[in-house]
Amino acid sequence: MHYLIGIDSSTTATKALLIDDQGEVVAVAATEYAFETPFPLWSEQNPELWWHGTVQSIRQVLAQAGVDSKEVAAIGLTGQMHGLVLLDENGDVLRPAILWNDQRTAPQCDEIRRRLGKSRLVAITGNDALTGFTAPKILWVQQNEPEIWQRARHILLPKDYVRYKLTGAYACDVADGAGTILFDLQKRTWSPEVLATLEIAPEMLPTSHEGPAVTGYLSQDAATATGLPLGLPVIAGGGDQAAGAVGVGAVQSGIVSLALGTSGVVFATTDGPFVEPDGRLHAFCHSVPGRWHLMGVMLSAAGSLRWYRDTFAPGISFDDLLTPAADVVAGCDGLLYLPYLTGERTPYPDPLARGAFVGLTVRHSLPHLTRAVLEGVAFGLRDSFELIKSAGQVDVRQVRVAGGGAKSPLWRQILADVFAAELVTVNTTEGAAYGAALLAGVGAGIWPDVDAATRRTIHVTGSTLPQSPAVARYAQQYEVYRSLYPALKPAFDAVAH
Repeated sequence: MHYLIGIDSSTTATKALLIDDQGEVVAVAATEYAFETPFPLWSEQNPELWWHGTVQSIRQVLAQAGVDSKEVAAIGLTGQMHGLVLLDENGDVLRPAILWNDQRTAPQCDEIRRRLGKSRLVAITGNDALTGFTAPKILWVQQNEPEIWQRARHILLPKDYVRYKLTGAYACDVADGAGTILFDLQKRTWSPEVLATLEIAPEMLPTSHEGPAVTGYLSQDAATATGLPLGLPVIAGGGDQAAGAVGVGAVQSGIVSLALGTSGVVFATTDGPFVEPDGRLHAFCHSVPGRWHLMGVMLSAAGSLRWYRDTFAPGISFDDLLTPAADVVAGCDGLLYLPYLTGERTPYPDPLARGAFVGLTVRHSLPHLTRAVLEGVAFGLRDSFELIKSAGQVDVRQVRVAGGGAKSPLWRQILADVFAAELVTVNTTEGAAYGAALLAGVGAGIWPDVDAATRRTIHVTGSTLPQSPAVARYAQQYEVYRSLYPALKPAFDAVAH
């Protein structure tokens, strides 16, 4: 028996997942931590939290499972994308990491477009310059912390700092690398033109690897810290969205992944490096060698529901909150919710977008507001779904839904009705960490490729079909929803501070 470990360093916790060579989950552990918001629009985190979480969580899963650590065949890595970690010549952290949800870099995004031209930027990288991406964060440090930039020698993404601590190697995977917008999407490596234009020395960047590739081996210090054997292979893995798609088997064209976590992601695998000309969809490399993906991201999906519960119904369980909402008619008697609590990415790359309830009357009760949140998030995700369909690169055969929000039968039904598509659930529920473990298994030779790994370990467990009356009602309501952002944009800009 061989075992595999997937490590997921997210914004709020580092999870370690131990699976066997049949894909069965043996043990799971997570170490939680916080992030800091020292100024409006800022979001930062100490990278040592990820390393501490990795060590603690690995030790916990080994203890839970009671397995001999020598039976672990490989480690795969995943984690939050787009963050900026800067190290000096000794490999020491120079400043807190700037995270994916940091919104301070709007001026730097404008400058990147000015230097390269938006059309050229999108043609090379597959993406417009957005505040969440890594490249504008680098420019921000260049311009605002020149003393830090002068000392910087290595640029890493969050999960790749964990890799560095495990192996001493400066390396990344192509999916996460593409999310920096410093990548040549077609060539699946760093773009000399973008680097030169942004005055970033190529030697500062890690080597890039396909998802199942071996990137290094466990060092003596890391072996001592984790309890794992010296020389254990550490596999490239993927950014959390690409690894999460592997974790639900969305690795072939036609199978769309819908991740309903704090943020919401609609993810579609493609066989080529297709670029949406306006850059409204993200186009990145997949963790599967030779494949790419299109992705739409909304920033406050299940995060909207958590905010709503904590603000208006604190102390109530989600089940108790959602049960009365099931009795509210589809469309909430004209009440709509805009889910832009932390700005938005797709289809409106606007850090100043704001949330709103629209259409409130005295007839609306708490269950109406609750259902409106569920429906508003579904409408926001449909924006991405429609962009992916209109791109013409994906013949959608199936939508696989995962994440905390997917546990709600009501929310799954609303999504199926809003999308007018069948939603299915699968047997795997550990998302990105499970995908990282599968990639580790491919890298260790347990499965010949990613397709084989997912075929042997992942299967459909449930289906939610759209219901005709609600589909028609939501089609009408969606058109009203689409009109709200353009109408309210001047007000959002006026109240932003």
